[in-house]
Amino acid sequence: MNERQNTTTTTVTVIGLGPMGQAMTRTLLKAGHQVTVWNRTASRADGVVADGAKHAATPREAVEASDLVILSLTDYRAMYDILDGATDSLAGRTLVNLSSDTPDRSREAADWAAGHGAGFLTGGVMTPAPMVGTEAAYVYYSGPADLLDSHRATLALLGAPKHLGDDPGLAQLMYQAQLALFLATLSGLMHATAMLGTAGIPAREALPELLPLADSIGAMLRAGEEHPGTALDAGEHPGELSTVTMMGATADHIVETSRALGIDLALPLTVQAHYRRAIDDGHGGDNWTRIIDGIRAPR
Repeated sequence: MNERQNTTTTTVTVIGLGPMGQAMTRTLLKAGHQVTVWNRTASRADGVVADGAKHAATPREAVEASDLVILSLTDYRAMYDILDGATDSLAGRTLVNLSSDTPDRSREAADWAAGHGAGFLTGGVMTPAPMVGTEAAYVYYSGPADLLDSHRATLALLGAPKHLGDDPGLAQLMYQAQLALFLATLSGLMHATAMLGTAGIPAREALPELLPLADSIGAMLRAGEEHPGTALDAGEHPGELSTVTMMGATADHIVETSRALGIDLALPLTVQAHYRRAIDDGHGGDNWTRIIDGIRAPR
């Protein structure tokens, strides 16, 4: 292990004090780190300052306080806006951007940081703020592996680090993929709740019936002897259990029912389109997983 990897960070800067930034700051303070914070709305720092953090008056002061600077912002544009006047202080420091944005913007940010002599790690925090620092928390990272290793002990306090590779865009790609699944599932849950609501079934009764199905989807996909991704990677879609035609008919019925109920059709029409594309392409007898072809290569 080289000298860089033996580094132990005792001072950390956190820029951005929304719920996530505050949770990370408190987690680091609890572990005994000296934490300097900065936020555009200064009053958001009051709580963590009361807990022991130091409030920097300017972004430059915040950057210069630590070799490790963690950013928890709305997007990457905010990083440029905040650090634009402190770029001459970035050399030799490590920026860990845990904000949400696109993979391409993450790659551009890594180039920008390198241009100012700073190391750069992209991160995606896969836990809500109240769970930061718990055993259930984990964070995807991409960028130089040795850079992550040099700060691993500190970053691991926030959540178990999962390094995806040197490409700075990979962590954001994984993060956005996870959120695509998360948001689509939430929309599906609310659509189903709205359907039942038209019959006078309140959400407090509907959700206990719907949530077990949401909980069981992962288990159903893992039920086969093979890893569920193996057939997908091989381009194999055996249709013994659930075919595109069968699932497509279900999608048609959901659209018809939703239309009759007078609720929004955006989600069911999108799902229906996936199955119609596969049927039009001659794959009606294949497993429902065949819809990935149309998602990968939209017309």
